[in-house]
Amino acid sequence: MHTKRQFLKSGWQTAVWGAATLAFPARANADAWGMQQGFPSGWGPAGQFPRWEAYPAYRVGNYSGGFEKMFRHHTIAATPQASELLITPRAVNYPWGLARRTVTDYLNQWPVTGLLIARHGKIWSEDYRMGRSADQRMTSWSMAKSVTALLFGIALDRGLIKSLDDSPQDYVPTLQGSLLGQIKMRHLLNMSSGVDVLHERDPVRIDVPALLGSPYARTVGTDLEQVVRNWRGVLEAPGTRFNYNELCPLTLGMVIRAVSQMSLAQFAQHYLWQPMGAEADATWLTDAKGHEYNCVGFAARLHDWARLGQLVAQQGQMQGRQIVSRAWLDDCASHGPQDQQVRFGTMRPDMGYKNFFWHPRPQGAWLMMNGHHGQRVLVDRASQTVLVQTAVSHDGPWQRELFALFEAAVKS
Repeated sequence: MHTKRQFLKSGWQTAVWGAATLAFPARANADAWGMQQGFPSGWGPAGQFPRWEAYPAYRVGNYSGGFEKMFRHHTIAATPQASELLITPRAVNYPWGLARRTVTDYLNQWPVTGLLIARHGKIWSEDYRMGRSADQRMTSWSMAKSVTALLFGIALDRGLIKSLDDSPQDYVPTLQGSLLGQIKMRHLLNMSSGVDVLHERDPVRIDVPALLGSPYARTVGTDLEQVVRNWRGVLEAPGTRFNYNELCPLTLGMVIRAVSQMSLAQFAQHYLWQPMGAEADATWLTDAKGHEYNCVGFAARLHDWARLGQLVAQQGQMQGRQIVSRAWLDDCASHGPQDQQVRFGTMRPDMGYKNFFWHPRPQGAWLMMNGHHGQRVLVDRASQTVLVQTAVSHDGPWQRELFALFEAAVKS
């Protein structure tokens, strides 16, 4: 039971949070993100250290197609006949602080490049900022991990993978005897590998040799599979604790390639992208050997990100076809005895995780694809509401406001 004091405290906090967002108006200002330079793309200003995301003025351009000029990539071809998405405008207002706000208010506040809200194949709201448009592919960053999860589920459904309790080395001969090759795949899916790796510490040991290459020869000689094979160091037993990192999805990407005898792009094209009815080609960044860097690097139009969300919301069905099984998506939304370390409230007080999907609400009520600098696909399974956002920064309390916006859409 809530006391009056608790309600007052909650209301005061909400008011403060709402007021706090007013301190960040420049974050939505395109001038701060390269508008005066024409939203450039590439490795950065001439004469500067070549980086792929550290120069803010280059993010808008790089995140909406620029990466495809910088990195090798595979194309995932769309089907000639896209699944239906109807434009049916519907206002969504949400409580924030002491007022109610609109989608336009949210977009005016935060550095969002695209926002789309849909339900049952009907687009309620669709907006683009910073010169972006509906025909541009938007990069996913780590939302690609959730795409990998869908592909893994399809491989499991098709009998190419027998059990989550198998190990990668059961399917990938080059991983025999390696550290990551011996870990149960369920623990890799749950970011609970027990391996000594830190997301904040180890990009120089993962991103550089696997994708970026030397600062003096970007993308040259990169080999993600070698990084996975040669990783050493154990922190704890697998299944003990959530420890987010890039090695887990990279290892499972090797498994999918091995069991399908296809690239991830080919497998996605045949068993996910075209059956789903995507309207446009997608791309996936690769290393120098043509292996998809599947922890990030997937890019697609907002309409097709919405279709992926709709696929999840509809329990794996699109256009009258069962593309990924309901059993797999139910597994992504629930926790068994071996998944307790990633339950909502255990993994974090306000978040859970399962099979490369985030859980912003208990019991898997919402599933979220989550990417660096504000890339999100939110799915409410009960109402089948989907929200897609692409952005160029994750600074500030914007996610709290995004969740308020999505909850209002769910209840509409």
